[in-house]
Amino acid sequence: MFGHRYVAYNHGMVTTAAFVPVAFTTNLRTQLQIAVPSTRKLYILEWGYRLDAAPSAASKIELLDTDVAATTGTAHIASGVQPLDPDLPASLVTLGTGATGYTFTAEGATTASRSHDEIELPANCTTAFGGTTYKETWLPHTAPVVDTGRFLRVRTHMGSAVNGICWVKWGE
Repeated sequence: MFGHRYVAYNHGMVTTAAFVPVAFTTNLRTQLQIAVPSTRKLYILEWGYRLDAAPSAASKIELLDTDVAATTGTAHIASGVQPLDPDLPASLVTLGTGATGYTFTAEGATTASRSHDEIELPANCTTAFGGTTYKETWLPHTAPVVDTGRFLRVRTHMGSAVNGICWVKWGE
């Protein structure tokens, strides 16, 4: 179905240090955005998150695609979008501060979105499902498809600030 598979995190790719969780604030915020190329659709294979603590108030974490980019983020560089096979070429996703990146501070004026997964976290929830760790994996024939020219996002709206890491794995 698709031989090119990649992963990106809401963090630059690590080199000599471990991933450092970033702030998931009480404002609606895109933690990770993938700008789908104009020449190829994306197939979502997996996404997830890990929080350093349970939020003390109800929260929401969602995976969706939108017609408008979040802006004013940290741009991923090519090494931040990792192929899952070291022999693959670089991903075709568009890189940049209003494209593929992380920790965005402006959501953009979205007029059309599609939800692929959404987790509601009750206050102080620490269970594996809907708690401080979550992962959803799709089989290739059931993978959600994101159309060309759209923006795949992991977006948070936390009831209390916590730190976290999120990721998306996709096929092109």
